[in-house]
Amino acid sequence: MRRIAIITDDPGWHGKQLCRAFAERGCSAEYVSLTACRLQVNGDALPVLIPGFETRLPDAVFVRGVPGGSLEEVVLYLDILHALKTLGVPVYNDGRAIEASVDKGMTSFLLHNAGLPTPMTWVLRDSDQALAIAEQELSGGHYLISKPLFGSQGEGIRRIEKSTDLMWLTSSHGIYYLQRFVECDGDGYSDVRVFVINGKAVAAMRRRGISWLNNVARGASCETIDLHSEMAELAVKATETLNMDYAGVDIIQDADGRHVVIEVNSVPAWKGLQSVCSLNIAECLVNDLVDRHMNKAGR
Repeated sequence: MRRIAIITDDPGWHGKQLCRAFAERGCSAEYVSLTACRLQVNGDALPVLIPGFETRLPDAVFVRGVPGGSLEEVVLYLDILHALKTLGVPVYNDGRAIEASVDKGMTSFLLHNAGLPTPMTWVLRDSDQALAIAEQELSGGHYLISKPLFGSQGEGIRRIEKSTDLMWLTSSHGIYYLQRFVECDGDGYSDVRVFVINGKAVAAMRRRGISWLNNVARGASCETIDLHSEMAELAVKATETLNMDYAGVDIIQDADGRHVVIEVNSVPAWKGLQSVCSLNIAECLVNDLVDRHMNKAGR
């Protein structure tokens, strides 16, 4: 039986969904934390040590989450993913895709460089310059979003609406990530999460926030929508730009009717989307990994 390592520190509902889908494809899946893995250059021993896979590397690795930590810790986690791919183990999403999305600054740069619509963004070190940019945006009638460079599910995000809010500028170890706030079209606060697998937009939902944050983890509700072709194409292009096997792409239609890519997540949750979608997303992910990567590689 082929054995899969699911990289996660919090298996939960998603882990169970993936294990069930892998079992249906004749694979055994086990949860592994990157914090317990190591590189070892030691004679005939496996160069990557993964708990539970000490004598034989997994047939594939499904990356469900990468833990945070110091720069050195994050680099080690990515090194492990890179090493596994170098050794011929299919890694889904691989280290390159994780690197492109875990760093919001690089994500914004790559999207803009590819000509995709994304909010005006500044990433810088100097706090005085960050304050000056914020004051300039406010004086121009624009709200500003201050985010940690690394993070997810709305953690540490602030909206700067007036000069007294400047004290809430969020630095990530001294680095400031500032982004112009995008007012959505229509009433209230909403955006669209598009789920992309292997270059195809397979499902989507509208998220309506109870505040300007539209994260499901922050209480946003999920609604079924018919995916607009323009939005689907934009989500696919964003995913391809970041070289991802699969992604959750967040898109807002602004007050002028333009679609704007807000974020691209390389380890997206899909519990909320699954609640309003008839497609079995875990099965689609597993089938893509097995058919396109494992079977092709003869693993």
